[in-house]
Amino acid sequence: MLTNLSIKNYALIDHLNVKFTNGFTIITGETGAGKSILLGGLSLVLGNRADLSSLKEKDNKCIVEAEFEVSKYGLKPFFEANDLEYEEKTIIRREILPSGKSRAFINDSPVNLGVLTQLGERLIDVHSQHQTLKLGENDFQLKVIDALADNEKPLQAYREDLIVYQKTSKELDRLINFQKTAAKEHEYNSFLLEELSAAPLKEGIVAELEEQYEELNNVEVIMDQLSHGEQLLNDEQVGVLNLLTQLKQTSSKLSAFGNQYQAINERIISVFIELDDISGELNQFQERLEVNPQLLEEVNGKLQLLYDLLKKHKVQDVSELIAIKEALEKSVSATENIDADILAKKKELQLLEKELNARAQHISNNRKSVIETLKEQLAASLGELGMASATFKIEINPSKEFMSSGKDDLVFLFSANKGSAYGELKRVASGGELSRIMLAIKAILAKYENLPTMMFDEIDTGVSGEISTKMGAIMQEMSKTMQIFSITHLPQVAAKGKYHYKVYKEEELLGTNTKMKKLSEEERVVELAEMLGGKTISQSALAHAKQLLN
Repeated sequence: MLTNLSIKNYALIDHLNVKFTNGFTIITGETGAGKSILLGGLSLVLGNRADLSSLKEKDNKCIVEAEFEVSKYGLKPFFEANDLEYEEKTIIRREILPSGKSRAFINDSPVNLGVLTQLGERLIDVHSQHQTLKLGENDFQLKVIDALADNEKPLQAYREDLIVYQKTSKELDRLINFQKTAAKEHEYNSFLLEELSAAPLKEGIVAELEEQYEELNNVEVIMDQLSHGEQLLNDEQVGVLNLLTQLKQTSSKLSAFGNQYQAINERIISVFIELDDISGELNQFQERLEVNPQLLEEVNGKLQLLYDLLKKHKVQDVSELIAIKEALEKSVSATENIDADILAKKKELQLLEKELNARAQHISNNRKSVIETLKEQLAASLGELGMASATFKIEINPSKEFMSSGKDDLVFLFSANKGSAYGELKRVASGGELSRIMLAIKAILAKYENLPTMMFDEIDTGVSGEISTKMGAIMQEMSKTMQIFSITHLPQVAAKGKYHYKVYKEEELLGTNTKMKKLSEEERVVELAEMLGGKTISQSALAHAKQLLN
């Protein structure tokens, strides 16, 4: 429910602040007084795009702020989903800066226009002549039927399944497309994988093979040097170990004469042990080494293979070759298993389709069960609005396609007069008839849905005084369960309101300013009399105005 509206520096409005309450509120005013400006300002907090030309004073910003009582609308999940602070009295603010930039806030948290629009649609339904065109849209017609059929939860479950179905269908298409392209690449990828699998790929293998190659390629030189080294260590006459043995014996005798000699002895023993160990290793190297041309050729072959693969795949390290091999393994495996994957995905899609069809059929059955009720209620409401011969032809036929609304093709046709051919609403109904049909539908929806605040913008255009009285009565009845606004030129409608506001213009020193005030009972009589007979108010107009109010 809209409880307060504040507009600053917008079009002809300098500063306007109005409080509203529940029930049926009437807004009147002369043509050009600014009723459309009021709606324009309100539309900004509902998410409509802003325009720099909207600023009254170009150097100051425009601020529109609306307060809503939202406790009955079940909006907590919406606020949580958009990370907004939930308040039962929610304030929406929109600012247009002189630079042309626009900002929006919900309970002082900045939001984008998308979020603002989503919330606005749940708070106020502004019905204008433009919205009447929705009557001819299948989506709107189905929405009316679904409200009567209580299809909200079945449709929600269906749409959730539809998302999964569509996602699975896309996955199947991707697998099929992959199969077509992968079949061409499979043979080449298999060849590359086989080539890499034959290579000794492991971290550090190139350095290891290069070291082994150098040893095998220079084995004779290495063996000569190892032999010479061992001879230097073990020669009976001048070998280092023999000389060290003699030195060790001498130092052993000296060690008895003090710690300093003992330390020298230990160092000499340590050197002897180290050289003796080196001698043993040199001996092992000699025993291990042999001239092996076959092994040399084998190592060289492995090295050349790795060099060629690095060059072929344009990489610098074997680790990169390993990564390429793993990627090829996945690709080849995926290609080899693609038939099984496609079959499994098709089975999954069939199960989803079966479930989706069952949900769609349930929704369709619910719709069919309320068609006669809808036709009867529409006929009754339109009968009161001077369209006693108006009838509807509503049929639901199965569709082959899954749509967001189910699998129904809707035929929604209208005939205004007895014996007239049925046709599409937008083609066969006049503007006045469309307005009355829309009001009848909104009144029916109000019985089945917790509708937001509804604002009718001159919905009574093109109808007679008697019919406008009926339209006012319908809006008055709707206002018993929801907040209703009606911007009207007709006194018959205006008299039905519980509250009456007048929009008017005042010429001031700095220019023209649009204002709005709540009328007292006496002021209402005068306003209705003016609407009946013009500025020159006659006694008969005053009497008629009082009669309408009573």
